[in-house]
Amino acid sequence: MKNIIKFLSLVLLLPFVLHSCNNEDYRDWTKAEPSFKLYDTSLGSNVLYSTMENNPFRLTWDNLNAASSYDIVFSNSSDFTIKVKLGTSNKNTFTTTIGALNTALLQAGYSPYSIKKVYFRIEAGSNVSLPIAFDVQPYPVEVPVITAPTAGSVITLDANNPTGIAKTITWNDYSYGIDVKYLVEVSLSGANKFKELGTVNNLKLINVTNFDLDKLLLSVGGTIGVQGNFDIRVSAITKLVDPEIIKSSAIVTFKATPYQLSSFIYAPGGYQGWNPETANTLVSATSNGTYFGFINFPAAGTEFKYTQNRNWDVNWGDNGADGTLELNGSNLLSPSAGYYKVTVDTNSLTHSMVPYSVGLVGGFNSWGSSPDAQMEWDDSILKFKIVVTLPAGEFKFRVNSDWGENYGDDGADGTLNAGGSNLNITSAGTYTITFDPFNMVYTIN
Repeated sequence: MKNIIKFLSLVLLLPFVLHSCNNEDYRDWTKAEPSFKLYDTSLGSNVLYSTMENNPFRLTWDNLNAASSYDIVFSNSSDFTIKVKLGTSNKNTFTTTIGALNTALLQAGYSPYSIKKVYFRIEAGSNVSLPIAFDVQPYPVEVPVITAPTAGSVITLDANNPTGIAKTITWNDYSYGIDVKYLVEVSLSGANKFKELGTVNNLKLINVTNFDLDKLLLSVGGTIGVQGNFDIRVSAITKLVDPEIIKSSAIVTFKATPYQLSSFIYAPGGYQGWNPETANTLVSATSNGTYFGFINFPAAGTEFKYTQNRNWDVNWGDNGADGTLELNGSNLLSPSAGYYKVTVDTNSLTHSMVPYSVGLVGGFNSWGSSPDAQMEWDDSILKFKIVVTLPAGEFKFRVNSDWGENYGDDGADGTLNAGGSNLNITSAGTYTITFDPFNMVYTIN
C-alpha cells in the first residue's frame, strides 16, 4: 500500500517538475535583465538644430558600487539588437554635445529632418539599465558629393546643337526629411568667382544644354576656342527654421572649350558714311536669327540698311516702310534723332526701332533731379561706356531717363539685375563705367 501511495505522489509531482524545467528552457539567458535606472535626458527638444551644436547633452543614472566604467549605448530598436556606443564614463553621469549626438545619429543611419525614435541605455559589464526612449530629428552635417563630371574629365560642347544636353551633373547626398534646394555653380578654375548654372529641388541631377553651359563658361572668363579648366560645386540648402543650412560639396575641376555663341549682322547708313566695314553691329546672342543693336542717329529721317556681312552682297531694306524687310529693299529711315535699339528678325524678315539711351542716376544728381549722365555706345566693345567723375555714393543704370527700366546688382557680382540693388562708389574719383546689354554685366574701373 505504501508503494502505491509513493507511486501516485511521484506521478502527481512530475508535471510540476517538467513545467518548471520548461520555464527555465524558455528564458533567454543571453539578455541581461535591467538592474538600475537611467533617468530622462537633459535634451530640451527632440528637434536638433545646428545652432545647438555646442549645447550639452547629459545623461544620469543610478550608481553601481561595483562598476568601474559605464558604456553609453543607443539603438533604433527597443531590443538593442544593433547598438552604437556613444561614449564611456567612469562615473554615473555622461556629458557630450548636441553636435556629437547629431553626428552619431547620422552615422547610425538616421536621416536629417526625419523624426525617429532612439533608445538609450547604460551598460556596466553584465549589468544594464532600464532604457529610455525619445523621438529625435537630426540636422545635416555632411556635404553633397559630385559624381559627374569627374575630376579632370572633358565636357565637349556642340555648337551645332545648342538645345542638346552637354552634360548631366549628378551628385550623392542624404535622403532629407524636408525639401532641399540644390544650387549648382561654376567658376573659372582657381578664381573662386562662382556663378549659378542652375537649381533643382529634391533631385540629385541637373541637365545642362550646350547653350547654357557655353554661355556660363564664357561669362566666368572662358576663352572662345581655347580649352580651359573650370570648377564646379553643388550646395544643398535646407531651411526648417532660421537660419537656413548650406552645405557645399568639394570642388571638382573639369575641362571644356567654349565656342562662339553669337552671330552678327550690320547697319551701315548715313550716320557713319555708308561703310559696312565700320557700321554698327547687331548681335544674336544665341544665333537664333533675332538680332539687336544700338545706333545714335544724328537726325530724324537718317537713312540706313542692314547687311549680312561687312559688305553689300546681301542687304535688306523696306520697300513699303511697313516693318517688313526685302532683299535690296529701299533705305530705312530713323524716326528721330538720338539712340535707338534696333531689332531684326531674319527668320520673319521684320524689324523695329525703339528709343533706347542708357544713363547713370544716383546721389550725384539727386536721383534724377538733374539730367542723368548719358553713356555712349562703343561698337568696338559692344557696350555702352562713360568716363565720369563721381562722388562717393550710390547709383544705378536706367533707360531713357525713366525708372520703368532700371538696373542694379543684387549680388554685388558684376551681373545686372532689373530693378536690382544700388551700385556703390566707395570713394570720389573719375571712373570708366561700362554697361553690356548682351550679357547683362557691367564694369567700374
